[in-house]
Amino acid sequence: MSILHFNIGSNQDRRKNIRSALNQLENFFEKIKISSLYESPSEGFEGQDFYNVGVNVETPKTASEVLEILHKIEDSLGRNRTMPKFSSRIIDLDLVIYDDMIDEKINVPRKDILRYAFVLAPLLELNPDGIHPEKGVSYLKLWEDFESHKVFDLNKYNIEKLYN
Repeated sequence: MSILHFNIGSNQDRRKNIRSALNQLENFFEKIKISSLYESPSEGFEGQDFYNVGVNVETPKTASEVLEILHKIEDSLGRNRTMPKFSSRIIDLDLVIYDDMIDEKINVPRKDILRYAFVLAPLLELNPDGIHPEKGVSYLKLWEDFESHKVFDLNKYNIEKLYN
C-alpha cells in the first residue's frame, strides 16, 4: 500500500465543490485523513479567496491510476481544463506526494510544496514526521524556513466549516 497526499482547492462555490470532491474520493480510496480547512487569497491573478484541504490516503493504485481518478473527479465537478493556469477554479485536485516517489514528468513531489503555504501547511499537518523526497528535510523544517522567508496570508479553520 502506498501513502499519498492530495491537495484540493476551489474558489468557486468552495464549500460545495470541496465537499463533493471529498465524497467522491471515498469511492476510490480507503483510510482517508483530512486536514483542517485553509483559506488563502488567489495567487497570480485577481479572484475570490481559495479554500484548500489536504488529504492522505492509502492505496495499491499506481500513480497513473490515481491521476486518472483525480481528473475524473475534476471533470465530474465541471473543471474546465482550457482555462489559464492562474485563474479561478471550480475544483483542483493535485497529487502532491506519492510515497517517496520522485517523478518530474508527473510533478511528484509537487513543486508547489516549496512555493505555496496552502500546499505545505496541510501536508505538514497530516504528515508531521514526513520527509520531502527530493530535499531530504522534514516538512516541519520546510515550514519553518517558509515562514521565515515568505510573506503569505493563510487562515486555518476546523474542517467542519465546510459543512456549516
